[in-house]
Amino acid sequence: MPMSIPDPRRRATGIATTVVAACLLCVASGASASSVYKWVDASGITHLSSAKPPAGTKYERVALANTGNATSTSSRRASYSTANAPTGTRTTAASAEQVSRRNEMVTSLRNRECVVALESIDRMAKGGQAVDPAEFSRLQQTADQNCSRDPAVRREQEDMAARLRVSKGDTCVDARNKLADMLEPGRRPTRDQLKTQQEFIESHCTAPVR
Repeated sequence: MPMSIPDPRRRATGIATTVVAACLLCVASGASASSVYKWVDASGITHLSSAKPPAGTKYERVALANTGNATSTSSRRASYSTANAPTGTRTTAASAEQVSRRNEMVTSLRNRECVVALESIDRMAKGGQAVDPAEFSRLQQTADQNCSRDPAVRREQEDMAARLRVSKGDTCVDARNKLADMLEPGRRPTRDQLKTQQEFIESHCTAPVR
Protein backbone atom coordinates (compact mmCIF):
# COMPACT_ATOMS: atom_id res chain seq x y z
CA MET A 1 0.00 0.00 0.00
CA PRO A 2 1.57 3.37 -0.98
CA MET A 3 2.37 5.62 1.95
CA SER A 4 0.84 9.10 1.90
CA ILE A 5 3.47 11.84 2.24
CA PRO A 6 2.24 15.29 3.37
CA ASP A 7 2.90 18.07 0.92
CA PRO A 8 5.55 20.29 2.62
CA ARG A 9 4.26 23.36 0.78
CA ARG A 10 0.75 22.87 2.19
CA ARG A 11 2.16 22.37 5.68
CA ALA A 12 4.26 25.55 5.35
CA THR A 13 1.21 27.48 4.15
CA GLY A 14 -0.80 26.22 7.10
CA ILE A 15 1.92 27.27 9.54
CA ALA A 16 2.20 30.70 7.93
CA THR A 17 -1.57 31.19 8.11
CA THR A 18 -1.57 30.24 11.79
CA VAL A 19 1.29 32.65 12.55
CA VAL A 20 -0.39 35.52 10.69
CA ALA A 21 -3.69 34.90 12.49
CA ALA A 22 -1.91 34.83 15.85
CA CYS A 23 -0.09 38.08 15.07
CA LEU A 24 -3.31 39.79 14.01
CA LEU A 25 -4.96 38.70 17.24
CA CYS A 26 -2.05 40.08 19.24
CA VAL A 27 -2.19 43.40 17.39
CA ALA A 28 -5.95 43.67 17.88
CA SER A 29 -5.67 42.83 21.56
CA GLY A 30 -2.81 45.30 22.01
CA ALA A 31 -4.73 48.07 20.25
CA SER A 32 -7.76 47.47 22.44
CA ALA A 33 -5.67 47.37 25.59
CA SER A 34 -3.90 50.63 24.79
CA SER A 35 -6.83 52.69 23.52
CA VAL A 36 -8.93 55.50 24.90
CA TYR A 37 -12.43 56.29 23.68
CA LYS A 38 -13.65 59.83 23.16
CA TRP A 39 -17.22 60.79 22.37
CA VAL A 40 -19.67 63.67 22.69
CA ASP A 41 -23.10 62.98 24.16
CA ALA A 42 -26.44 64.46 23.11
CA SER A 43 -25.84 67.49 25.35
CA GLY A 44 -22.48 68.25 23.74
CA ILE A 45 -20.47 67.01 26.73
CA THR A 46 -17.10 65.43 25.87
CA HIS A 47 -16.39 62.07 27.53
CA LEU A 48 -13.06 60.24 27.75
CA SER A 49 -12.79 56.69 28.97
CA SER A 50 -10.86 53.44 28.62
CA ALA A 51 -14.23 51.68 28.20
CA LYS A 52 -16.36 51.86 25.07
CA PRO A 53 -19.32 54.27 25.07
CA PRO A 54 -22.93 53.04 25.02
CA ALA A 55 -23.87 51.00 21.96
CA GLY A 56 -24.78 53.13 18.96
CA THR A 57 -22.67 56.09 20.10
CA LYS A 58 -20.28 57.60 17.56
CA TYR A 59 -16.81 57.79 19.06
CA GLU A 60 -13.12 58.27 18.31
CA ARG A 61 -10.55 55.69 19.36
CA VAL A 62 -7.28 57.30 20.39
CA ALA A 63 -4.41 54.84 20.10
CA LEU A 64 -1.24 54.89 22.16
CA ALA A 65 2.16 54.81 20.49
CA ASN A 66 5.08 52.97 22.07
CA THR A 67 6.13 56.28 23.60
CA GLY A 68 2.82 56.60 25.44
CA ASN A 69 1.62 59.53 23.35
CA ALA A 70 -1.64 59.66 21.47
CA THR A 71 -0.85 58.93 17.84
CA SER A 72 -4.04 58.69 15.86
CA THR A 73 -7.79 58.65 16.04
CA SER A 74 -10.35 56.71 14.09
CA SER A 75 -14.05 57.50 14.08
CA ARG A 76 -16.55 54.70 14.33
CA ARG A 77 -19.81 53.77 16.00
CA ALA A 78 -19.90 51.60 19.11
CA SER A 79 -21.26 48.13 18.49
CA TYR A 80 -21.02 45.08 20.66
CA SER A 81 -22.13 42.49 18.11
CA THR A 82 -19.79 39.50 17.84
CA ALA A 83 -21.14 38.36 14.47
CA ASN A 84 -17.97 39.45 12.66
CA ALA A 85 -15.52 38.27 15.30
CA PRO A 86 -13.18 35.44 14.23
CA THR A 87 -14.09 32.08 15.74
CA GLY A 88 -12.07 31.29 18.81
CA THR A 89 -10.91 34.86 19.50
CA ARG A 90 -10.76 36.00 23.07
CA THR A 91 -10.17 39.24 24.90
CA THR A 92 -6.84 39.39 26.67
CA ALA A 93 -6.30 41.43 29.80
CA ALA A 94 -4.21 44.57 29.45
CA SER A 95 -0.76 44.45 31.00
CA ALA A 96 0.07 46.66 33.97
CA GLU A 97 2.17 48.89 31.70
CA GLN A 98 -0.66 49.28 29.19
CA VAL A 99 -3.13 50.11 31.94
CA SER A 100 -0.73 52.69 33.39
CA ARG A 101 -0.10 54.36 30.02
CA ARG A 102 -3.78 54.32 29.17
CA ASN A 103 -4.70 55.91 32.50
CA GLU A 104 -2.04 58.58 31.98
CA MET A 105 -3.46 59.40 28.57
CA VAL A 106 -7.03 59.57 29.91
CA THR A 107 -5.85 61.94 32.63
CA SER A 108 -3.96 64.10 30.12
CA LEU A 109 -6.90 64.32 27.71
CA ARG A 110 -9.35 65.07 30.50
CA ASN A 111 -7.01 67.74 31.81
CA ARG A 112 -6.98 69.40 28.39
CA GLU A 113 -10.79 69.32 28.11
CA CYS A 114 -11.02 70.77 31.62
CA VAL A 115 -8.58 73.62 31.01
CA VAL A 116 -10.15 74.59 27.68
CA ALA A 117 -13.63 74.56 29.24
CA LEU A 118 -12.53 76.64 32.25
CA GLU A 119 -10.85 79.19 29.97
CA SER A 120 -13.99 79.47 27.83
CA ILE A 121 -16.20 79.87 30.91
CA ASP A 122 -13.97 82.63 32.27
CA ARG A 123 -13.86 84.40 28.90
CA MET A 124 -17.64 84.24 28.53
CA ALA A 125 -18.25 85.39 32.10
CA LYS A 126 -15.88 88.37 31.84
CA GLY A 127 -16.30 89.23 28.18
CA GLY A 128 -19.05 91.76 28.70
CA GLN A 129 -21.14 90.26 25.89
CA ALA A 130 -24.36 88.30 25.80
CA VAL A 131 -23.85 84.70 26.89
CA ASP A 132 -25.63 81.75 25.32
CA PRO A 133 -27.09 79.90 28.34
CA ALA A 134 -27.00 76.53 26.54
CA GLU A 135 -23.33 76.92 25.57
CA PHE A 136 -22.41 78.13 29.05
CA SER A 137 -24.19 75.12 30.56
CA ARG A 138 -22.41 72.76 28.16
CA LEU A 139 -19.02 74.19 29.11
CA GLN A 140 -19.83 73.95 32.81
CA GLN A 141 -20.87 70.31 32.43
CA THR A 142 -17.71 69.58 30.42
CA ALA A 143 -15.64 71.06 33.24
CA ASP A 144 -17.59 69.07 35.84
CA GLN A 145 -17.08 65.91 33.79
CA ASN A 146 -13.33 66.31 33.22
CA CYS A 147 -11.82 68.54 35.92
CA SER A 148 -10.22 67.00 38.97
CA ARG A 149 -12.06 66.84 42.28
CA ASP A 150 -8.76 67.08 44.13
CA PRO A 151 -8.56 70.71 45.36
CA ALA A 152 -4.82 71.01 44.69
CA VAL A 153 -5.09 69.61 41.15
CA ARG A 154 -8.16 71.74 40.47
CA ARG A 155 -6.19 74.87 41.44
CA GLU A 156 -3.46 73.87 39.00
CA GLN A 157 -6.06 73.43 36.27
CA GLU A 158 -7.54 76.85 37.03
CA ASP A 159 -4.05 78.37 36.86
CA MET A 160 -3.51 76.69 33.49
CA ALA A 161 -6.83 78.07 32.28
CA ALA A 162 -5.75 81.57 33.36
CA ARG A 163 -2.46 81.18 31.45
CA LEU A 164 -4.36 79.93 28.42
CA ARG A 165 -6.59 83.01 28.61
CA VAL A 166 -3.54 85.29 28.68
CA SER A 167 -1.90 83.44 25.77
CA LYS A 168 -5.02 84.07 23.67
CA GLY A 169 -5.42 87.69 24.80
CA ASP A 170 -4.67 90.94 22.99
CA THR A 171 -1.29 91.42 24.68
CA CYS A 172 0.06 88.12 23.37
CA VAL A 173 -1.53 88.56 19.96
CA ASP A 174 0.21 91.94 19.68
CA ALA A 175 3.50 90.42 20.91
CA ARG A 176 3.42 87.66 18.31
CA ASN A 177 2.52 90.14 15.57
CA LYS A 178 5.38 92.40 16.65
CA LEU A 179 7.82 89.50 16.44
CA ALA A 180 6.49 88.61 12.99
CA ASP A 181 7.01 92.23 11.88
CA MET A 182 10.59 92.13 13.18
CA LEU A 183 11.26 89.08 11.00
CA GLU A 184 9.88 90.66 7.84
CA PRO A 185 12.39 91.09 4.98
CA GLY A 186 14.04 94.49 5.13
CA ARG A 187 13.62 94.87 8.90
CA ARG A 188 16.83 95.08 10.90
CA PRO A 189 16.07 94.49 14.57
CA THR A 190 19.01 94.03 16.87
CA ARG A 191 19.76 90.65 18.32
CA ASP A 192 18.81 91.92 21.79
CA GLN A 193 15.43 93.17 20.53
CA LEU A 194 14.64 89.79 18.99
CA LYS A 195 15.76 87.96 22.11
CA THR A 196 13.67 90.18 24.38
CA GLN A 197 10.57 89.71 22.25
CA GLN A 198 11.00 85.96 21.99
CA GLU A 199 11.60 85.61 25.73
CA PHE A 200 8.45 87.61 26.48
CA ILE A 201 6.37 85.36 24.24
CA GLU A 202 7.87 82.19 25.69
CA SER A 203 7.34 83.41 29.27
CA HIS A 204 3.84 84.87 28.96
CA CYS A 205 2.22 83.65 25.76
CA THR A 206 2.86 79.92 25.58
CA ALA A 207 -0.40 78.01 25.89
CA PRO A 208 -0.28 75.34 28.64
CA VAL A 209 -2.45 72.99 26.55
CA ARG A 210 -2.99 72.56 22.82
